[in-house]
Amino acid sequence: MNMALLAVMGMMLCGMTAVAQDAGANRVPKILIVFFSKTNNTRTIAEQIHSRVGGDMFHVATKKPYPQDYRETTRIARIEFDNNERPELAATIAPEDMRAYDIIFFGYPNWWGTIPMAMFTFLEQFDWAGKTIIPFCTHGSGGLGRGPADIGKLAPGATLRQGLAIQGNSASRAQGEVDNWLRQLGF
Repeated sequence: MNMALLAVMGMMLCGMTAVAQDAGANRVPKILIVFFSKTNNTRTIAEQIHSRVGGDMFHVATKKPYPQDYRETTRIARIEFDNNERPELAATIAPEDMRAYDIIFFGYPNWWGTIPMAMFTFLEQFDWAGKTIIPFCTHGSGGLGRGPADIGKLAPGATLRQGLAIQGNSASRAQGEVDNWLRQLGF
C-alpha cells in the first residue's frame, strides 16, 4: 500500500472513532435526521444524508401550515421571528424516544438568518446533554446563518459538529457535496 492511501485510511478511521466516541464506547450510535422543509429542498438534503448514514427520519411540521405563496410564507416567518413565537407542531417525538438517539442531523431552511421558529419549538422540548447535533441547511444566500449558534443555545449540553449549507436551488444536485461533508465528519 502506498503512503497516501494509508494516510487517508488512517484519517477515515480516526473520524469514525470520533463519531463512535460521541455516542459512547462499544456500541453503534443511533442516528436521527430531523428536518423542517417548506419547499422540499431541505428534505432533499435530508434524504441524501439518510441514503449514506441510515438512521431514522423525522419531518418537523407546524400544526397550522404555511401558505403556498412564497412571499406570504416569508411574511409570516418574519412575524414569528420578530415576536419570538413558538409555532405549535403537528407532531413531535416522545422524550423517552428521543433519549435513544446519539447523533442528530438537524436540517433547516435559513429563514431570516437562522432556523425557522418551529425548530426553536422542537429543540426546546428535549434534554440534549450528551447528544451530537450536526446542522445542515438550505438557503438563498445566507449559508448556515446564526443557525448553529441558536441551536447551541437551545440545546445545552450537546456537542455541535461542523454544519453544511447548500444553495436551495442546487439541492437536487448536491449528493457529492453531502458525501464530502459526511466523509469529513467521519461517516
